[in-house]
Amino acid sequence: MPLSEHEQRMLEQMERALYAEDPKFATALEGSGLRTYTRRRVYQAAAGFLVGIALLMAGMVAKQIWISVVGFLVMLGCAVLVATGWRKAPKPGEQGAPGARRQVRQRRSMMDRIEQRWQRRRDEQGH
Repeated sequence: MPLSEHEQRMLEQMERALYAEDPKFATALEGSGLRTYTRRRVYQAAAGFLVGIALLMAGMVAKQIWISVVGFLVMLGCAVLVATGWRKAPKPGEQGAPGARRQVRQRRSMMDRIEQRWQRRRDEQGH
């Protein structure tokens, strides 16, 4: 749902006040700052994945299974961070919040469709 004109004006006033009060913080909240943060997080997780591989191999060489298990868990955690961080990164020229709102709306509508289908099936079966 788009914002009304009054709400947009209020939002612009709040943005200007934020820039006037703390320009450094305001720039950190922009899309490019978020993109840089997300990219850095993805690179750190990729490095952690490599550390997990090293631990896995070290555990195999030392014949210590617990080191290998720790290495595997580190790899798994870092792989999840890379996958979620990469998906959430805003595209160049796009700010983080509006795109996120659009995705939430799309997911919600998809969930609504799934719930409607489920309800139809239950009604057809007579439950």
